[in-house]
Amino acid sequence: MNSYRNRKDTLLYKARKFPGYTLLTLWVVFTFMLVGWVVFASLSTSSEIFSDHMFKFKTGFHFENYIKAWKTQKVSVFFMNSLLYTLISCTLIVIIAAPAAYVLSRFKFKGNLLLQNMFASALGIPVIMIIMPLFGLASAFRLTNNRFLIVFLYIAINVPFALFYLLAFFKNLSFTYEEAAAIDGCPPMRTFWTIMFPLAQPGIITVSIFNFITIWNEYFMSLIFANKTAVRPVAVGLYNMISAMRYTGDWGGMFASVVIVFLPTFILYLFLSEKIINGVTGGAIKG
Repeated sequence: MNSYRNRKDTLLYKARKFPGYTLLTLWVVFTFMLVGWVVFASLSTSSEIFSDHMFKFKTGFHFENYIKAWKTQKVSVFFMNSLLYTLISCTLIVIIAAPAAYVLSRFKFKGNLLLQNMFASALGIPVIMIIMPLFGLASAFRLTNNRFLIVFLYIAINVPFALFYLLAFFKNLSFTYEEAAAIDGCPPMRTFWTIMFPLAQPGIITVSIFNFITIWNEYFMSLIFANKTAVRPVAVGLYNMISAMRYTGDWGGMFASVVIVFLPTFILYLFLSEKIINGVTGGAIKG
């Protein structure tokens, strides 16, 4: 009787989950079809893309599209620019946000709540509202098309999110670690870097991945502050390439460029998806 009841409960549970699994399966299939089409198009010629036999590859796989995109279309310049901006920005965001989040979450001092509210209000300010004043200042000081300015803006805009994410993470860490370190005579700064910072690794990895994806795909700010080809990141560079397709007609090279630009974020999700889930849903011992 119990086994029949358990089996019935299991069937009811699966029946309730069936619509959700069906929608998820359809979404995965749809996504794979889109990505697969782009990959196949990147290995085809322009004439094959607009024909009904693109997936037959009658003329073979055209890997030269990737070489052409990397060299001729200057994807290498855009790619390296984005890689430089993203790696430097993500590193400095963590270096700035992690100690600040630790201090705000673990120490009580006058102005603590005010600082948290200021960072919270920064999260609610749309970027489009501050672009024109920033552009006016950058133009006045002749800082447009400057890599340092672009990195600085990426850091300033993404620090509030990183700080609040790590703030919640540090609040869940046990105070026993710091108490044990204090007994051993370890100063607070050393305690943070040698004990608390490694303990917050799941949260730091997760927020770094989110920032990497955000900065890598950022378009609007780069369009305003990076007008020259030499300093353009991949998002703006790819848009200009798509606009130029009406004159060049190299659709195979364009789709090859899309695959190259998409590859870093795909690799991140492929190898670090488990860490992202653990960083979002997990933590350390609650104090």
